[in-house]
Amino acid sequence: MKHALPVGVVVVAAGSGQRLGQGIPKARVLCGGRTLLERSLDAVLASGVAASIVVVLPEGDDVLSAVVSRAAGRAGNTTVVPVTGGATRTASVRAGLDALPPSAAVVLVHDAARALTPPEVFRRVAAAVAAGAPAVIPVLPVVDTVKVVDGDVVTATPDRGALRAVQTPQGFDAPALRLAHEGIHPADPSATDDAMLMEARGATVRVVDGDALSFKVTTPLDLVIAEAVLAREAAGPSVAG
Repeated sequence: MKHALPVGVVVVAAGSGQRLGQGIPKARVLCGGRTLLERSLDAVLASGVAASIVVVLPEGDDVLSAVVSRAAGRAGNTTVVPVTGGATRTASVRAGLDALPPSAAVVLVHDAARALTPPEVFRRVAAAVAAGAPAVIPVLPVVDTVKVVDGDVVTATPDRGALRAVQTPQGFDAPALRLAHEGIHPADPSATDDAMLMEARGATVRVVDGDALSFKVTTPLDLVIAEAVLAREAAGPSVAG
């Protein structure tokens, strides 16, 4: 489902995966027999929104470079290219932005670790940006009570009805996102997502529905859950009685 405005997708796959504890970059970790990066690229391609995809990789990672090459081979008219990431997420996203073609009017930024994200989420985000929103993020309601803590003392309890958990892909007007990145040093680790950079410039950030399957595979438990989801899907619908 290509849009009238060409869409470029930056897939960030340069993380070390230290919290996952497998001793290899996170995007290389197998989930249901395939790497997290493979599954993420499958979702992007299945969504049909991307005219171009840039995959941001750890320096010199031949395994992930091969994953990107295989994806490029089945991408049809969508270009898929790798670039080397930086020491921070901001630096990696900026490297991805620099590698996108100038024709990309809409940019989606996606974490490869959100490997089970349904293609429909990409479509929702891209459609909202194409309709005129400068920044769009997929969100879910917060189900836990959240506390503000200073040291070991609770200082506040925000109303969770106004809180949302933020996922990716996040979508942006491409020129606006490039300007937002110019306003922060790429080595600055404080920006945990690109919507923060847009907020800092006073841009309105819209929300669309996220999906429970868009959780980020960060810890060993996350990986167990992801593999359980895939195993259930492979088994097909259960038969009652």
